Amino acid sequence: MSITSGFNHVATLTADLDRLIEFYRNAFGADVTSETPARDDHRRMAIIDLGGGAALNVFEVSADEIIGERKSLAHRGAIDHFGLAVDSLATLMSVRERLVAAGAHVGEIQMLGSEWSLFFRDIDGMELEVCSPPG
Repeated sequence: MSITSGFNHVATLTADLDRLIEFYRNAFGADVTSETPARDDHRRMAIIDLGGGAALNVFEVSADEIIGERKSLAHRGAIDHFGLAVDSLATLMSVRERLVAAGAHVGEIQMLGSEWSLFFRDIDGMELEVCSPPG
């Protein structure tokens, strides 16, 4: 049985963050729970709450940095990484140990926004994230 409890968020890219936020507000009644301005070491970003614990973490990049063609299956490239959800910080710490044991390149557990976050690269080098609630 899996120790994860589902997806936490999907990270994606857009060339126009304001337009994308407005679309999700209008289409789904979504709220922006966090917005980070662009810095030298980080792109402008917004976390869009889609309800039920699901969110979009959207990074603003120039249009020529987005790989793929979003309208055709098998030609899309805008998904950056996905986050798995676990139930607690204790479980997140256990997952970190399991990732190290499995040979993953693992970062440090950090508070990101309002939750605990652990980034890692799997054995193929794909970046993923595991998140837990703050309590």
